[in-house]
This record gives sequence, C-alpha cells and structure tokens, in this order.
Amino acid sequence: MNEPLIEACVDSYASCKAAADGGADRFELCAHLAIGGATPSHVVFEQVKRDFDVKINVLIRPRFGDFLYSDIEMEEMCKEIEFFRDNGANGVVIGALTEDGELDKEKMARMIDRAGNMDITLHRAFDMSRDPFATMEAAIELGCKTILTSGQQSDVVKGKELLKELYARANGRIDIMAGCGVKKWNIREVHDYTGIVVFHTTGRKKPIDSGMKYRKDTVFMGLPTLSEYEIWRTDEREFRECAQIVHSL
Repeated sequence: MNEPLIEACVDSYASCKAAADGGADRFELCAHLAIGGATPSHVVFEQVKRDFDVKINVLIRPRFGDFLYSDIEMEEMCKEIEFFRDNGANGVVIGALTEDGELDKEKMARMIDRAGNMDITLHRAFDMSRDPFATMEAAIELGCKTILTSGQQSDVVKGKELLKELYARANGRIDIMAGCGVKKWNIREVHDYTGIVVFHTTGRKKPIDSGMKYRKDTVFMGLPTLSEYEIWRTDEREFRECAQIVHSL
C-alpha cells in the first residue's frame, strides 16, 4: 500500500486510450462523469479490458444523487458487481450511507461479499459522511483497500488539512487516494503537505468542440448548464504530465 499510483477517472473508450497512453496505473471506469459518475456499460468495459493493459476498477453507482440505497438498488448493484467480478475487473468502487450519514456497514458488507477477491475502493460517499475518522475505521474493518476522498471539501487543496490527518491516522492500513480537482500544478503541493502518493484525476484540460455543423440552441438534452456541443475527455498530454509528477514522488 501507499506506493505512488495515479488512477484515471474515465467514462469513455477515448478517455481510456488517452489515459493509458499517458501512463495511467489504473482506471476507475464509469459512465456520465458530468453527474459525478455512474456504473459503466458492460460493452465499454469489455472493449477497454480487451484493448488496454491497465487494471480496471469499476464504479458501481446506479444513479445520480445521494448514497442512501433502496433494496431494489442494492439488488442492481450486487448483480453489477457479480458481472464485473466474473469478467475480470481488478476491483469495484462502492459506497453506501445510512440516513444519518454513517457508513452503512451492512450494505457495504453485502457488496463486498459479492466482490470476492476484487479490490475494494470506498468512493466519495466518504466525503458525504458525518464522521470521516469513524468512516475510515469502518472501511478498514470491512477490508477496503482504498478510500477516495477530497478531504470532505470541494477539492483536494481545500481539503488538505483533513487529508493530512486521514493519511497519518491510516498509518498504512488503507490507501488514502486524493481525488477531485487534482491537477498537475497541485499534486506536489498536496503530497508535500499530506504525504499522500496515490492520486485520482480525469486528466481533462478543456472540452473538445463537437463535430456538429447544425446546432439547435433552444433544446437541452440534459443539464442546461452543459453545452450539447462540448465533449469532455481525458487529455493525453495533461494526464502524462500528472503521471510523471506522481511517479516521481
């Protein structure tokens, strides 16, 4: 644990290629990063596994929103975990909270049981929990390998005080992976302040302009704050520069 590692947060085949070429040690494969990520399609997973020699951890999240899951949603997530386990994923990225903001250990244990020998990352449900230290201890007790966190703030720089304390209290028992707002210009700052050497980033630089020539500007297919004619992808050069910094730590 706690060896320098950079995980690419990717939601398309194109982003996986850019991150792989840029030196990613691992993918967190998901869908729909514009809403914080959701479970990816089985087809994209199979394409990525076929074409890239990079470990794949798969996000298991059925929807946008909170981490308070119904029995039906739990059934869905457990079946998704079984699929990715049986088809060669390295790990799954999961999280569930109680209505009072505590880690739901019963639901976590149920998902972890389905995962078998796969690596377990507790995702940023951690950042929405009431007591980060109690949540970390519960994650360790459950056998999680990694916690993905921004230090319960909007980005890792703002959250570096908590990140530092989490890393110290973890004391090598679990990887604390800094994620959210990780950029080439702040990786070393976060590392020097906290000691963290495991980072998670999209490696995005700027949106790619759509190839559409005809554009309808009166209709929004999703969130009205997002243009239908901008495509967000990992930038190979940007990711490579991040990876070089992480690998030098």
